[in-house]
Amino acid sequence: MQIQANVGKADRMIRLLAGIAIIAAGVYYQSWWGAVGIVPIATALINWCPLYAPFGISTCGKDEKS
Repeated sequence: MQIQANVGKADRMIRLLAGIAIIAAGVYYQSWWGAVGIVPIATALINWCPLYAPFGISTCGKDEKS
């Protein structure tokens, strides 16, 4: 089974930055909520968002699909 990418370049960068910011805030405030930052980073790294799939959403351009 192959997962079709549905996260584009701009979306990926936003997810990476948001994930890093969430983790940094968790470390700064010494909160376990910083662990939530792993989710946007993971979806950015695998280029696939499970919440986009059921709705048929894709932020990929035609040349980014794999």
